[in-house]
Amino acid sequence: MELWFSEYHSADMKISFRVRRQLFSRHSDFQHIQVLDSYEFGRVLVMDGIIMMTEKDEFIYHEMITHIPMAVHPDVRRALIIGGGDGGVLRELCRYPDIEEIVLVEIDPLVVEVARQFLPTVSGSFDDPRVTILHEDGLKYVRRSQNMYDLIIVDSTDPFGPGESLFSREFYGNCRHALKEDGILVNQHEGPYFKEDAEEAAAIYRKTTSIFPVVSVYQAHVPTYPAGHWLFGFVSNRYDPIKDFNPERWDAWGIETRYYNTNLHRGAFALPTYVERLLKQGEILDNVFKRTIEWRIWPPEDDDDDVSVMFDEEGEQDDHNS
Repeated sequence: MELWFSEYHSADMKISFRVRRQLFSRHSDFQHIQVLDSYEFGRVLVMDGIIMMTEKDEFIYHEMITHIPMAVHPDVRRALIIGGGDGGVLRELCRYPDIEEIVLVEIDPLVVEVARQFLPTVSGSFDDPRVTILHEDGLKYVRRSQNMYDLIIVDSTDPFGPGESLFSREFYGNCRHALKEDGILVNQHEGPYFKEDAEEAAAIYRKTTSIFPVVSVYQAHVPTYPAGHWLFGFVSNRYDPIKDFNPERWDAWGIETRYYNTNLHRGAFALPTYVERLLKQGEILDNVFKRTIEWRIWPPEDDDDDVSVMFDEEGEQDDHNS
């Protein structure tokens, strides 16, 4: 009998892949953690039924959340990772020899233990001498951190369970105080396509724009994330991700990547119109896309007019039924 794993991206949409076997499954004090060995994506880390990473496509997410800010800030010496217990962001940051200290704050120690045991392709930097691992709540940690970090990367789970506090306005405000005057914060910004993700993406944008003077959103294609379209937030008190981008400096590092490159950097900030409308106007695609319901196109062209175009069963416009 074949074994398949499915994750629902909405009430009516799911992604499924075939699984060779389950390598690990346990409930920690915070969440249900699984590691699956899949045919298509290699090993897959799942938390509370949600795909966190797969061996096949994790490089996209981890490179984009890390190298974008590193190509903008001219001198990152101290970096903070909140979440990121799988070790993927840490792996990418440790490729920069000029970084002197990296603090990883992961609330759930079992995530790190599981990564060490089952995910060697991403967890190889936990023992780097520059790294300090703390198992505590990220919100509480940044509350007591003042003017400490050049870079904060928020690699959180979705906005429920142990990751919920990392999407609050209080959290972003505390991160601003934890950053140095010219520091950069980058966070996973949820997806723009499905309704629940889109609502959270719009909420994150509202919160960060009320706190930071520089707020931009960029994107990447991550096949196993909802709709394959994922957003990242770039916020700072000083640096602009395009105006202050220094491709020559980044290329000089000689870092080999599979997704990120300096040509892609600028293009990642060129968002589709529906995403721009989501962020700046709060327009959710589910509320505006045209659909046919019982031969009637909905919603109407004019929001103030409860009239929609009606078609007969042959698909022709019915001028007598409007």
